[in-house]
Amino acid sequence: MTEPAATDRTGSPAVGEPGVLRVVATPIGNLRDLAPRAADALRTADLVCAEDTRRTGRLLAHLDADTPQWSLHDHNERGQVPAVLARLAAGDTVALVSDAGTPGVSDPGHRLIAATIAAGHVVEPIPGPSAPLAALVGSGLPMDRFVMEGFLPRRGAARQERLAALADEPRTMVVFLSPHRAAADLDDLATACGHERPASLGRELTKLHEEHLRGPLGELVARAGDLRGELTLVVAGRPDLDDPTDRPDDATLRARVAAAQETGLAPRAAVKTVAAEAGMPTRELYDLVHRDGST
Repeated sequence: MTEPAATDRTGSPAVGEPGVLRVVATPIGNLRDLAPRAADALRTADLVCAEDTRRTGRLLAHLDADTPQWSLHDHNERGQVPAVLARLAAGDTVALVSDAGTPGVSDPGHRLIAATIAAGHVVEPIPGPSAPLAALVGSGLPMDRFVMEGFLPRRGAARQERLAALADEPRTMVVFLSPHRAAADLDDLATACGHERPASLGRELTKLHEEHLRGPLGELVARAGDLRGELTLVVAGRPDLDDPTDRPDDATLRARVAAAQETGLAPRAAVKTVAAEAGMPTRELYDLVHRDGST
């Protein structure tokens, strides 16, 4: 679906009024969630840049719109940016959409948005449905401060470093889960943050079978094998103890780490789990146990 940019006979972009890039949020499941302003933007644009033109084509058909589309996804976004900028320079209005939700939020679009701003064109966000916000609101967990984490790294040091950072994160966290990796992600998050860490798993948000599974991470791990559909996880931040006397004493903490290791957890995993449950930094507990010679 890739097409060349409009040019004049010299090969330069056609001259016209500066264009506008409209970043349009689309439904995450329920088509009735499409905002009227978003619908108008898709109908009136000169061009729609879509993550999947087939999926967006169905949305355009629902709107009875025949707006031309270009494909713009993770694998071709860098190459498409110059052509889209040429259309904007020619005065066109371009609508940017991803398969669901807001472009650039764990979806393609960030490169184009940044390049459009750098080129001096107008970027107009058109907000709408949001899986992170829907899951957060339905979780019952604190919403005054939260962090959007997207998908976890799949493997290796990057994954372990992210899990360690999440274990110590004091703000409520929103994490996307792929259905086929949900069990592994939940298990690793429970190990890092503690099996008792409060969480909520939003499934099929805005769709017919929407549900919010709320409870400790350990309980959600046990249910992960039966989960299907799109999943958005909300995890409570690391508890901060206002009163230091509420924290278990050093001997109790060491005993809890030893008991966790007896269940089969590796030493570092045991420290992370106990630290999360006690509401203290993992490094602080690791140093405490290490000084005791227990690891």
